[in-house]
Formats: sequence, C-alpha cells, structure tokens
Amino acid sequence: MKAFTKTIYGGPEVLRLEDVPTPGLSEDRILVRVMANSANPADWHILRGKPFFARFAFGLFKPKDKIPGADFAGIVERVGTQVTRFKAGDKVFGESLKGGAFAEYVGVAEKACARMPEGISFAEMACVPIAGLTAMQALLTHGKLKEGESVLINGSSGGVGHFAVQIARAQGAHVTAVCSAKNRAFVQSLGAGRVIAYDEEDIHAHRGRYQLVLDTHGNLTFDDYKRMGERGVMTGFTGMGHMMSVLLRRAVSNFPLAQFTAEANQQDLETLAAWIQDRKIKVHIEKTYPYQEIPAAIRHIEALRTQGKVAMVWDDHEGPQI
Repeated sequence: MKAFTKTIYGGPEVLRLEDVPTPGLSEDRILVRVMANSANPADWHILRGKPFFARFAFGLFKPKDKIPGADFAGIVERVGTQVTRFKAGDKVFGESLKGGAFAEYVGVAEKACARMPEGISFAEMACVPIAGLTAMQALLTHGKLKEGESVLINGSSGGVGHFAVQIARAQGAHVTAVCSAKNRAFVQSLGAGRVIAYDEEDIHAHRGRYQLVLDTHGNLTFDDYKRMGERGVMTGFTGMGHMMSVLLRRAVSNFPLAQFTAEANQQDLETLAAWIQDRKIKVHIEKTYPYQEIPAAIRHIEALRTQGKVAMVWDDHEGPQI
C-alpha cells in the first residue's frame, strides 16, 4: 500500500510517499481502507518531535512509528475475530494517536471508531475525530458546561474552536468568541452571540466575566483565566515556556483549570456523528488536498490561520492491494 513515512524528526519535508506492507490484523482491531484524512496541530508537533518531552512517547532520537497521521474516514476492509460492532463494508471514522492514518489502509482498535452518519462525505467525517473530541470533552467532560452558562472560546475559528462554538451553542450556552476581525462573520454564523476581534481589542485586558473560559489557541495567561472565568480549560499552547508557566501557576492556586489530551472513545464519536446527522454541528472545510499533498496540508495548518479544518482525500485507489 501507499503511505507517507518518516524516519527522522523535522518539518513536512521529511515525509516520503512509499510502498509499505499493509497493517496486520489482530483479534480486536479493524482494517480500514482510508478514503480521507484531516490535518491537526498534533500531526506537526509529532512530526517535529516537539515539545521535546513528547519524544519519550514517540521516540527519543528518531520516530518509533514510521507512518504518521491520526484522523481518518473510510471503509472497513476486514475485522478481527473479537470485533462485534463492525463488518466489512461499513463506513467509519476515527483516530489513531499512535499514527498510521496517512496511508491507504490503517489498522485501529474497534473502540476508536464509529459509523459515519448517512449523507455526510468522507472528507467531512475525517475532520471530526481529534478536533471534535477535543471540543466536546473540553466543554462537557472537563469544562462541565451547563445550559444557560456563559463561555468564552479563544481561538474560535480554528479546527477545535469552530466545533466548540457550535457544541456550546447546541448545549444552550451563551457564547462569546475570540478570533481575528476577518473571521468575525464566520464565527457568528456558527452561533456565537458575541465576537471579540483580538486585532481590535486586547484580550489580555478584557474585563468580561464568564462561567467557563476555553482556550483552544493557547495564548491566555493564568491571570487571564482568573480575571475572566470562574473555571477554565486549556487545550492548546503557543510554546512550551508559556504552557509550563500556566501549569506551574495552577499548581499553587485553587483556581479550577483543566488541561488534557482528548481520548477517542466510541460513545463520544457516536455522539458527534449524531449531532452532525441532526445538523446541530457542521464541519467547515477550508481547503481539500489530494493525498499526494499531505505534506502541504500539514504546512498549511502549521501557520495557525486555518478557518475550520483541512482535509486530504484518497480518491484514486486502484482496488484492494492487501
């Protein structure tokens, strides 16, 4: 099968499109023929081996896992003998944080996938797993957002942010969104009741008060969280020094600030699929690349200016090559 591979840490230029063996199939896993991927900040962090401490998980001196990529949507090719929820031919979406998705086929655990809703494209559903799970778990699992509460969402026009605005609105929250002035209309269309343009107003001097502050961009300081929120959730970071500063301040404070990495589970993926089916949330794809340009797609999102998501499609399969 075709797959993008990496043998050293670096930027998108280290990726190579090669022919590699198709993944084997263990009893509790499924083999998926990949029809689409999406790019996430996690992809370029892992690709570059940054922050450095992440290399203790992904390989200290060189990457342990040859094939990168987490988000995918595709068609089940085969299932292991212990798999009960899927069969060959099912359309599924999911993620593998250990990588392997930037390939014609990916082998994943049954619990890391869910069935696609009817009438939604592979490209759209490939954009859901990491960003959608992060937004959902940030707001509901860690942020404990309730109907009628107010939430400030910093970084509201990006992959995680544009899902967070829609999920918060669907939960009956009052949403104030932070983005650039050029993205104001886009974020308002997602359901934000108020938009603060960071290039017109200094968010670090903003005096508004909210029951929850969610930072998907990662530039809010600990003092920003305390000044503006009753509680906070941090999902992104703009630099290792900044993140450590916030977390060290949190360690000596009683202010409730959560920081986490989203975990794939079937229940949350199925909930996201149902919301998309019911049109409670919608995937916005800024740009779609052919799979041959996966390195360019990663380079595009690394600029941190994406409106919504970036998708990559595998549309020239020549049939099963397994």
